[in-house]
Amino acid sequence: MRPWRRRELLRSLPAVALAPAIIGCEGKGTTIVRPPRSGLAQIRQRIEARATTDGAGATLHRVFPGPALANLDPFVLLDDFDVTEPAGFPEHPHRGFEAFTYMIAGEFHHEDNLGNRSAIGAGGTQRFNSGAGARHSEMPGPGSSNRGLQLWVNLEASRKSMAPEYEGIAGRDMPVREANGLRVRTIAGGDSPVALHTDVDYLDVELLADASFEREVSTAHDGLLYVLAGEITIGDEHVAARTAALLGPGAVQVRGGAGARFAWLTGRPHRQPIRHRGPFVD
Repeated sequence: MRPWRRRELLRSLPAVALAPAIIGCEGKGTTIVRPPRSGLAQIRQRIEARATTDGAGATLHRVFPGPALANLDPFVLLDDFDVTEPAGFPEHPHRGFEAFTYMIAGEFHHEDNLGNRSAIGAGGTQRFNSGAGARHSEMPGPGSSNRGLQLWVNLEASRKSMAPEYEGIAGRDMPVREANGLRVRTIAGGDSPVALHTDVDYLDVELLADASFEREVSTAHDGLLYVLAGEITIGDEHVAARTAALLGPGAVQVRGGAGARFAWLTGRPHRQPIRHRGPFVD
């Protein structure tokens, strides 16, 4: 998707996750942010996703980039889109990052100049690594709702000249677990078949009843929680739909009622400049 055409800019999960998803390590050159003495993560910032259009009349809510947040290393862009025909994202160029789409409802059709064509429905993913440069189009299916999240993940400087690549994975091939009033889909990290070039922990968490969810933000990761539907509580703070909560390191305790749904997203920063210019990240 093309932000250059915009009007604005575990602890383990009980019986669901097999182990804490703390990816990466405190390595050389990594800035480590220590958790507070309580051990509980703090909400550093709230961001309300902004309604806008992009591409050829495609409707979406943009979490970032925007006035409140330029990026969240290693993440360049996060859009919550819901697009119907004839709107969409006709052929356009990209370079220097991975455009990663996760479908929530309906389907999206991908076609690129590498010869790839695929349609991915709810629960599936499309990973388009633009590398040294490639072109693609993203167009909605015929349904009344084609909703998903698109995430741009920066490539490390050493990978920006790599050959572009595409991978589509159907929803039936993505891991899903249900227990204790939760349905958890692993989008990236853990046992997901998705192979991003950056360490990322990415979940879709749906509450089937009054329930709680616990997980940890590693000291070596930056992370956020984005509410897709309903309202959730982090500690004692309420977070409404289409709002992102940027999280500090530590344990995160989330509570909510049936129908609430959120995306959990953390990634290991590259600690390199993010030079975002329209469809390119150099």
